[in-house]
Amino acid sequence: MATKTIARPRTPVSPEDTAQDPADLLENTLSQLEALLWVCHGEEIDWCSDDGPRQLDNLLWLAADLARKAAQLFQLNEKARSAEPGTGSA
Repeated sequence: MATKTIARPRTPVSPEDTAQDPADLLENTLSQLEALLWVCHGEEIDWCSDDGPRQLDNLLWLAADLARKAAQLFQLNEKARSAEPGTGSA
């Protein structure tokens, strides 16, 4: 059985820079969720063979996506805070 290949950006990109198909976004999210659940529930996981390397790659991809999204939210929050009246910065 062939392994499933998911096309994803090699480097983080802003959501504004890409117009991804909703089906692609759903497939990406499901792959990340599967990896997270696999790691949380898996017993005697072999990280070196079978599905182990693919699931580990997807888990790291999930962590990178979450870090990118958190950084974007932080930047949006800082812009909103600096735009508030009475904050002393313009």
